Amino acid sequence: MPIIAFQGRPGAYSDLLCRMVKPGWTTLPCRTFAEAIEAVHVGSADEAMLACENTLAGRVPDIHSLLPDADLYIVGEHFQRVEHCLLAVKGTRISDIRRIHTHPVALGQIRSLISELGAEAVPEFDTAGAAELVAKWNNPEDAAIASSLAGELNGLDLLRCNVEDATHNTTRFYRVAKEPCRPDPSRHDTLTTLLMRVRNRSGALYAALGGFSRHGINMTRIESYMLNGSFTATQFLMDVEGHPEQPALSMALSELGEVSDNLRILGVYPRSLSRDGA
Repeated sequence: MPIIAFQGRPGAYSDLLCRMVKPGWTTLPCRTFAEAIEAVHVGSADEAMLACENTLAGRVPDIHSLLPDADLYIVGEHFQRVEHCLLAVKGTRISDIRRIHTHPVALGQIRSLISELGAEAVPEFDTAGAAELVAKWNNPEDAAIASSLAGELNGLDLLRCNVEDATHNTTRFYRVAKEPCRPDPSRHDTLTTLLMRVRNRSGALYAALGGFSRHGINMTRIESYMLNGSFTATQFLMDVEGHPEQPALSMALSELGEVSDNLRILGVYPRSLSRDGA
């Protein structure tokens, strides 16, 4: 049976997404993103699902440092709506709750609930891990914020769902594998993820990115970060619409290669059908 790895404990939002995207596959929980990537490398998993950005929290820094050297290919993008649930041991009433446990980012997304209940916000290492702890303690004064799946796996009652303050809390994921995806160049729903470096000098970024504008290529994402603590060059990770074998993107990449260093394609893959509604 195929296996897909993810970072987190069983019942994490990444686990939930893996089960939705790859029904019938076995999901493999990993402590870190690096472990999920390594699982694909050594053959413990066929693919990995890696969170890359969130509409509220922004980019996931670990992925931007790990992905360039992962030696894996992006083969898909997926969006997961984060629906926080208030979970507690069976028989708990909401009035019983004195402490709410979850990941620090999730705590920042449920401020209204914390205020309403007058509960203490307790940061934990993981949302699904918080659900495991609450189940272990078996104390009605302790509740967790996690996915409904985490509640099911740990035998907890779902007291409230969708307790997050913002309704647009969505995480985007890259799905990665050892072998690249090869979409038909005639498809018009393709995304390409690129990595490049430019020197930190006047006009360098303008020269590097100008080709996309000249050839009508839409850039959906760009992230920058320094290399090895140096201020002399910056690395950019970009998602652009199109296939490298299509004339417009092919010409833009040719121009980009002349004015940038270490231009690499990390993946060519179908655009998610849920992108516009994410």
